[in-house]
Amino acid sequence: MFALVFVGLVVVGAVAKNSRRSDPVSPVAILPLPTSLDDRPSYTPTAEPARTSSAEPSRTTASSDISQDTIKPPVKVRTLNTSLENNTLYRAGGLPRVNCPAGSASIYSHSQLKALILRTSKCMDRGWSQIMRKQGMDWHPPGYALTSTKGRGACGDFPSPGSMVPYYCPRNTTIYASTRAMVRGVGNSGGYGSITDWHGGVVSMMAHEYGHHVQQMSGLSNTWWQRSLRSGSRSGRLALSRRFELQATCFGAMFMRSVSASYPVTPARRNTLYYFYSRVGDWPGYPRDHGSPQNNNRWFRQGYEKNKAFQCNTWLAPSSSTS
Repeated sequence: MFALVFVGLVVVGAVAKNSRRSDPVSPVAILPLPTSLDDRPSYTPTAEPARTSSAEPSRTTASSDISQDTIKPPVKVRTLNTSLENNTLYRAGGLPRVNCPAGSASIYSHSQLKALILRTSKCMDRGWSQIMRKQGMDWHPPGYALTSTKGRGACGDFPSPGSMVPYYCPRNTTIYASTRAMVRGVGNSGGYGSITDWHGGVVSMMAHEYGHHVQQMSGLSNTWWQRSLRSGSRSGRLALSRRFELQATCFGAMFMRSVSASYPVTPARRNTLYYFYSRVGDWPGYPRDHGSPQNNNRWFRQGYEKNKAFQCNTWLAPSSSTS
């Protein structure tokens, strides 16, 4: 039995030491597809159960002896919609503007990049928790395990053997990443530093992983997993995986927009992010589980320019935009 992980996007520029190339490569770490109920996420968000009144009269008590003060009206409980197409999350609107200065951290310094990731994660907490709690959703921030080289977490090794991508583990709602692997790459998988040495590229990828946490807390993850289990073909499960991953990219872009004034994400840096997302994703000859570079770019732009949760509803989008 394998553990479910939501892996990040792999850079498509293979990099030799201290040089850049444009040869595309595809993920080595593949998002496992559902094969049984035993592989479902261990954390399943649920709506708050309806409360019952402790003041309900006993059947042996005469009704005339009951004080009206002890009879309480039923507590109104909001029922959450955890479906993919009409999830309650889509009513949450856009992320509020968050003050989140990034400073001048170097992506090649583990300590500086780790500090930046943890600092911006607090900004993600402030934005996402605010709009999701307003919709009646339970909320807690994700955990982080960040190393300079590699490690082992609740969902296995990080990064996965031969891979450089971070991943989100729904078993303990934790994001795992190796800063060196993300930036410099592993083997034929080029690091994010091969596209840009600006820290916004790496932070946007961590925002993608945070997007998986949003999916987990809203019930999208569990519903996607259940639907994948019911799919009768591998191609069908891959198609569902692409919609799931592209939605996380769109959510990550919403965050980058929410901090654009203070981070800052200038118009030039915004264009850097657009270019970045045209260089990550699936490539011919490899499993198509994250979406093409063209569609990764499309959904990042969608989240950044629209900044509305319902605009990230990949489940109602045409298949051409989620291929």
